[in-house]
Amino acid sequence: MPAPLQAPNSVAGRTLRGQPKVLCIQHPRNYTWHPAFDLIVARASPTHTGTRRAGSSVDACDLVLSSGFLAFAGHAGFLQAVEELGLPVGGVMGTSAGALAGSLFCAGYTPRQVAKHLSDQTPASLLRPSLAPWRGGALSLDQVINRLKDLLPPTFEDLHREFAVGVVTSDGQHLLIDSGPLPEAVAASAAIPFVFQAVDVPGHVSRHGPFKDGGVVDRVGLKAWRDRRRAQIKSGKGPSSVARPPPPCLVHVIDRSSPFSGFDDTNAMGESSIMVIKSPRSGANFFDLGSFEEHMDAARNRARPLLAAFARRNYNGSRHSSSGGSGGGPGSSNGLIVEEATSVATASSEAVVRARII
Repeated sequence: MPAPLQAPNSVAGRTLRGQPKVLCIQHPRNYTWHPAFDLIVARASPTHTGTRRAGSSVDACDLVLSSGFLAFAGHAGFLQAVEELGLPVGGVMGTSAGALAGSLFCAGYTPRQVAKHLSDQTPASLLRPSLAPWRGGALSLDQVINRLKDLLPPTFEDLHREFAVGVVTSDGQHLLIDSGPLPEAVAASAAIPFVFQAVDVPGHVSRHGPFKDGGVVDRVGLKAWRDRRRAQIKSGKGPSSVARPPPPCLVHVIDRSSPFSGFDDTNAMGESSIMVIKSPRSGANFFDLGSFEEHMDAARNRARPLLAAFARRNYNGSRHSSSGGSGGGPGSSNGLIVEEATSVATASSEAVVRARII
């Protein structure tokens, strides 16, 4: 079994190196197990083996999922388009809503399963009053963390793909977390200041916490993720030990819900070999996620023609067969399937105007 990748975190110009973690499979907590459950779990859940997927190859692209208030449907639709085209994915960066969707995707859930897990309960059903409002918010994310512990493996190192989340430290600095305890880090990335109390993340980053929503400083996290990729390549720990630019990157940006949110001007980030696709904000609230399926389908339809153009550009329009089912689940092939006909002009006018290829 290959050792999981240990990549440095960076904050305020410093380097934080996590200690290697012992890989384990977490048994469901406080459950009475029956043999019949095995079949149910096998059909509905990914298998957390602690082994990175082979998607971290030289020709794989990366995904970056921005913050966006309860924008689960938009991100799930974008991931659905990625899966349908069979685009090979090496790693994912997520912030806030993007961290929740991205963590499930990297754990091996299909986009449809991601959508189900993020919509089968209203957010309000998982929220409780904070017992420590002086920690920065009126509501606690403890129940959200417990839910994530049921759905996700315990650490980043156990995921099927490389994954990182953006958070803000106790002193206001943006930090990329890519190792150590996973559910707590994902919840911290979604801890909106004044709404949710800040979240402690155990382990090597704990001294910089408690942590808040990374979108307060950087809604996208593209530059931090690309800097991580460049550091990997320089150290010979990335997808290729040969000096080369970072892998091409697909960036899904949800329109901001607040003028006080963090930086999200991808034009000013100076990154090349990226495609940016923007989607409108969700319009959801804690008590009603709205027309979830409709929003998911709209995001998928918005992204698919543009991703097909990206595939033709970056993979020379080659077609590979997919023999393992859909591209998002564990054990499936990452074969590239490129639509033959269309150009970007076939997409909706909104999508054409709001996407760019560099």
